[in-house]
Amino acid sequence: MHLEIAGDMDGTDDRYTKDGTTDIHGKPALKKNTGNWKACPYILVNECCERLAYYGMSTNLVNFMKDRLNQGNAEAANNITNWSGTCYATPLLGAFLADAYLGRYWTIFTFMIVYITGMTLLTMTASVEGLKPTCHDGVCHPTNFQKGMVFLSLYLIALGTGGIKPCVSSFGADQFDESDGSEKKNKTSFFNWFYFSINVGALIASSVLVYIQNNVGWGWGFGVPTVAMAIAVVTFFSGTQLYRHQKPGGSPITRILQVVVASLRKSGSKVAADKSLLFEVPEKESVIQGSRKLESTDGFKFLDKAAVLTQDDKDRFSSWRLCTVTQVEELKSILRLLPIWASGIVFSAVYSQMGTMFVLQGNTLDPHIGPNFKLPAASLSIFDCISVIIWVPVYDRIIVPVAREFTGNQRGFTHLTRMGIGLLISVFSMIAAGILEVVRLRVVASHDMYDSDGYIPISIFWQVPQYFIVGAAEVFKSVGQLEFFYDQAPDAMRSLCSALALTTVALGNYLSTVLVILVTKITTKDGKFGWIPENLNRGHLDYFFWLLAILSLVNFAVYLLIAKWYTYKKTTDDEVVLV
Repeated sequence: MHLEIAGDMDGTDDRYTKDGTTDIHGKPALKKNTGNWKACPYILVNECCERLAYYGMSTNLVNFMKDRLNQGNAEAANNITNWSGTCYATPLLGAFLADAYLGRYWTIFTFMIVYITGMTLLTMTASVEGLKPTCHDGVCHPTNFQKGMVFLSLYLIALGTGGIKPCVSSFGADQFDESDGSEKKNKTSFFNWFYFSINVGALIASSVLVYIQNNVGWGWGFGVPTVAMAIAVVTFFSGTQLYRHQKPGGSPITRILQVVVASLRKSGSKVAADKSLLFEVPEKESVIQGSRKLESTDGFKFLDKAAVLTQDDKDRFSSWRLCTVTQVEELKSILRLLPIWASGIVFSAVYSQMGTMFVLQGNTLDPHIGPNFKLPAASLSIFDCISVIIWVPVYDRIIVPVAREFTGNQRGFTHLTRMGIGLLISVFSMIAAGILEVVRLRVVASHDMYDSDGYIPISIFWQVPQYFIVGAAEVFKSVGQLEFFYDQAPDAMRSLCSALALTTVALGNYLSTVLVILVTKITTKDGKFGWIPENLNRGHLDYFFWLLAILSLVNFAVYLLIAKWYTYKKTTDDEVVLV
């Protein structure tokens, strides 16, 4: 009994987690009652249902804009683009609230209520008299009020995603204590199965729900995703007693600004060679709530000036003049992550082709499956989902154990290696798309189909390899990035870093748009058709795929240099482990 009490007092009691997590009541988390795999099913089912709701509502949304709001192609596309961009911007707000004040659990729960409110309203705009437009002979005449209700519902959904996207993966990872070897190993598997659950939801959405919207009606087409979102809310709440929670550490933006300001104010100070002379609190725990102490690292030495203790600091302490080593290292960690983050932009541009150039290419190919059924080009994204669903268990159960034997790393590959493999694989997806386009144009030439509006006598299923390769690249790059940003982010900034990672998707889409604009402007000079004309039979879409392949290869080469330069985060109670 005496030894048990002593263990409690010095923090070595093995019954509790060592990473500072608590239960829902704010008490130290008991290992046997909370977290680990026992808490994860609720999080994974929640993510699957939320993604089913999101993709089920958004995949075919452009057709809803055209059919029910009577919008043209350009107007509908711009409205979807603006809305989608907002969905990937609001996570910065949700992440800030989670890290600074609410914590991940309450941020997810609160924003899910906003989310389901938006979904319910959107369903009502497609099914309730007075909210849905009046239609005659296939033409709808929406009022300004009805249009306003649609956009209100959509932007409520965009706000709701802002609290969920950056927090759920991090909250799931919080369920595994990094100081426990077996739990740390399980955390790697969690990220794989988390991405698996995303794609299960996306697969159902892009197949079943698109069919319901096209053949049954928009009321049911939006109603089913709304029910899925309700299931997500109930499932997440059901696991409340099992969850582990990281305490919010206050405003991360304020802490970053304090380091910058303190460094500038002490620009004339010298940093001693002995890093132990830099300011840090003597207590075992960091002054930042929910964060372990970080050791001082080399690089960005100017920022170390913020932790130089001067006589003025002893006479009058100010957090805008003197910062702890941990606070300085938080900013250094973010700065080191930025080049890795930037490497994901070109990858996201490649990924975005599934919704643009792959579809345009597919529209020219023969979509028939038997005499009576045609597979829409947009539905081939199903094969990306299938690829991920296949590759996740293969990676987790086969590749990792084999790689572990050769590398000695418990994860099989380090995160940086895994992401690099994904970047390299993405090059081959563009090569596959380019080769198919070369073959397609040769068939066009041999059959003199330059001005034909019909299908090229090539099955649309020849596109499957390029979708399948993108899915394989995702399992390496996207899943690896999820885990890498969680591991290497400062403890009290993990939601913010997850949100930062999501912005590569938005920037990748913008990069693709810029490339298309530039290519079109340059290649249509002197009356030429250009690479991407309205009639692709007169163009050279293959050149656009080659361009993306070259950019991806250059991006991979730059990434290798960045990865070699990267310095891993190290806490004071841990040894450096290559991740």
